[in-house]
Amino acid sequence: MPPRRISRTITFSLPPEMYEEVQRVKDEESRDMSELVREALRLYMEDRELRRQLRLERLSSRLTGASDEEQGEP
Repeated sequence: MPPRRISRTITFSLPPEMYEEVQRVKDEESRDMSELVREALRLYMEDRELRRQLRLERLSSRLTGASDEEQGEP
């Protein structure tokens, strides 16, 4: 029995200009398409999580500020 794949294969499309740019970067960095896509997704997911945390902090700050004002605190 062949070994099980740990990763999943996906298919996606790019506009021609973006494809050419990615091809250039992968050649310049001697990397393959999968590496570039994995890195891009990792960076996106990290950025997304940071933005989510910032939104929660701002919301918490607003709610705390409103709560303080209701209690007559500056």
